[in-house]
Amino acid sequence: MKRKFFSVFATVALLSLAACSDDEPNPNPGPGENPENEYPESAIIWGKDSTVILTDHFVVPKNTSLYVEEGVTVIASNTTVKPEVVVLGNMYCMGTEENPITFTVEESSKSDRFSRNWGGIICGFDCQELYLNHVTIEYGGAQTTENSQSFINKLFKSETGEGVPAIHFCNPDGRMIITNCTLMNNAEDQIYITGGQSIVANNRFISNGYDGGDAINYKSECTVDVAYNLIYDANTNGFKLSNTDLVNLATHIVAYNNTLVNDGWRRPGIKGGSIWLEENIYAEVYNNIIYDCRWGLKHDTELPEDPRSIITPNFYFASTQAGIDQMQANEAEGILVGANDKRSATPGDNDPMFVNFTQQSDIDINVGANSTGAPATWNDAWDFHLQAGSPALTGGKTDFTRNFGSTGITMEGLAGIVENNTFTSPEPASYFGAYGQE
Repeated sequence: MKRKFFSVFATVALLSLAACSDDEPNPNPGPGENPENEYPESAIIWGKDSTVILTDHFVVPKNTSLYVEEGVTVIASNTTVKPEVVVLGNMYCMGTEENPITFTVEESSKSDRFSRNWGGIICGFDCQELYLNHVTIEYGGAQTTENSQSFINKLFKSETGEGVPAIHFCNPDGRMIITNCTLMNNAEDQIYITGGQSIVANNRFISNGYDGGDAINYKSECTVDVAYNLIYDANTNGFKLSNTDLVNLATHIVAYNNTLVNDGWRRPGIKGGSIWLEENIYAEVYNNIIYDCRWGLKHDTELPEDPRSIITPNFYFASTQAGIDQMQANEAEGILVGANDKRSATPGDNDPMFVNFTQQSDIDINVGANSTGAPATWNDAWDFHLQAGSPALTGGKTDFTRNFGSTGITMEGLAGIVENNTFTSPEPASYFGAYGQE
């Protein structure tokens, strides 16, 4: 097989593999080559435990697949160019729990959590498959220029100056799997999806959006299951679900057993909150914990969701009176309440009893921007499992049908590379939230 490996500390300064320079990475097999893997002919492989330095945008050409092996670190090192990874072909990131993959910036860019010094992984209309497992993607969200490959290839936004999401996928006939990943400190949306089949499960979406941006943003042409994710400090919404730009397929999303904490505080306004539904989206929303978010579940009163949508049972907690007030049913505000929800009646009531998370003393769910009272900086010591006796341990719904609970999604590009290349969405749990009891 023809396989191109990038060696340790490779400098990627290419717009495509066809355009070479003196800085081109060593084309010989690099560290981490696994002779048992049957990579496709002409595949690009970033070998196990290597470091790739991005000094320019990197483009995966059409009809080409990029395979990123476990332990790879990708560092965007040009604060002027603000590199993007643009995937016109396919991309497979095969991290492990013990040896994850990281996309990041230089240490000097990390003092500002929204430094915007690189873009993100932006997929093209011909990208058939995107697979991310045990990957950290952080400090993205660069604003496009005329030299940005996403702009040149007419992806995501048609004007320059727009911040790109950490992950963008747009092929209605494509397939996407994001599992066991951490997306953190990205200045725009964590994921912005405008087409295809997808499973998004067992991830952490932490602190995104400088002055806007949602954690999980789905538009039309999608069929998706989203489960067992933690969303902390999304600037606008944990979920923004819409059928904007509908052409052929109305999106159907099943979102269940997710935990949303401190979302919407930094984006005052109608849409800033926890879960937002609009434009005839068909959404089934079950078993989610919504904890001290700016609003309860809301919809657009002028362009509401599909009438088949189901929004209960879910678990709502508020530690302040403002939080109590802003999750009550309100037709004018568009706040929806489900018949089988569990919710706080007074501040602090109905506490889900996380194992290790104490809400900050200066909580202000209406603060706006990044000033005093905005959500505290993420702490890796926090644990959002439920303690024994938690009221969130029971009451969840399990008798619903997931989009990919039985048939699953098959990643054809992983055949012969992973043991099983068909992925199913996880079974729902009778508890609320992403973690349950340890």
